[in-house]
Amino acid sequence: MIRALFLAHTAAPSGAELATLRLLAALREQRLAEVAMAYTEDGPMVERMRARGVETRVVRGGFDSRAMTIGSGPLRLLAGFAGLLRLGAALGALARELGTEVIVAESTKALVMGLVAARRARIPLIWQVHDRISADYFGRLPTLVIRLLGRRADGYLANSRTTMATLRTGGKPAAVAYPGVEPTEYTEHVQRAPADTVVAVVGRLTPWKGQDVLLRAVAAAKLRPRQVFLIGGTFFDEEPYRAELEQLAARLRLPVTFTGHVDDPERYVREADVLVHCSVLPEPFGQVVVEGMAAGCAVIASGPGGPAEIVEPGINGLLVDAGDERRLTAALDTLIGDQALRIRLAAAATVRAKDFHITATARIVAAFLDSVAHGDTGTCVTHSNGAAGRHHPQERFPNA
Repeated sequence: MIRALFLAHTAAPSGAELATLRLLAALREQRLAEVAMAYTEDGPMVERMRARGVETRVVRGGFDSRAMTIGSGPLRLLAGFAGLLRLGAALGALARELGTEVIVAESTKALVMGLVAARRARIPLIWQVHDRISADYFGRLPTLVIRLLGRRADGYLANSRTTMATLRTGGKPAAVAYPGVEPTEYTEHVQRAPADTVVAVVGRLTPWKGQDVLLRAVAAAKLRPRQVFLIGGTFFDEEPYRAELEQLAARLRLPVTFTGHVDDPERYVREADVLVHCSVLPEPFGQVVVEGMAAGCAVIASGPGGPAEIVEPGINGLLVDAGDERRLTAALDTLIGDQALRIRLAAAATVRAKDFHITATARIVAAFLDSVAHGDTGTCVTHSNGAAGRHHPQERFPNA
């Protein structure tokens, strides 16, 4: 059984961190791998990991996770980079103490730490990539730097084909493993009449997630929903965007509820008839889309990106072009006004969501970790579920 140490630079809950929690819990509970988690700060994810039985360490080194955000000045970036290098040395010692066979970096910052830690422990490093490595998200210079650092990894796990296409793997082992969802007890969702429709959006309140586009699209709809839930908090100095959204909702006289961050958005999602994913940039994967499908919502998602690998348009959801307010309004008009269509799409969506079970993800990840740790670099594994299921499960990825 492979022994793996996962690294994260932050213990704050967000999509990538919660996906990692589900993965490590599944690896442990299914006895697929011996796993440990290392954070560089204390936070809610530390206790969540421990509650699932995952050995969790906090390795402190004076690093501020906000020191290297997009837009940070050069001095702050250099200070943050130096802090990551120091932490990498301490994490390398931890890896040796735990008898780790492979290290997995869960973010670009964790990649920097992991490069040092893996060299010190003399074991391979895998970069689990949760973000598209592209200039439209990181900027040109940061993207170049990240790609150069990424070339030093020994293997790559991407959360979608969309993400994989932005990597430069240099022919090294690579695999797609979609972020798996855990099964929940399904209770039949009764789709409401058009006048009583509830719409929900789940995600951090940040401009690239497009909540402002959704509000304007709702305002232009022929039938407005009875309630709109904006489910998510703000991080990394994004509070001004929430204030803009509140002002926009008030000006357009929309029935919007801002929930703020909630540990478990499921109770809000299960109240919704329509779940909207409205990112204006291509989403790396879009696990909220799968979660909405599993909850019995009719889904509208934006493409291109990961959601296009999840949703089959007109069969289990609708797809619109990212940032296209007019098309989003048309999709809302279609679903709000057609209760029968919502029922049909939602029923198919609950079936589709089962393709993204955490068990399949965990098996693929465990096999990939084992192959890289033991030098079997001739195999590139893809996720056998979801849209990738129409391709050969041993397909080799071309270098992007």
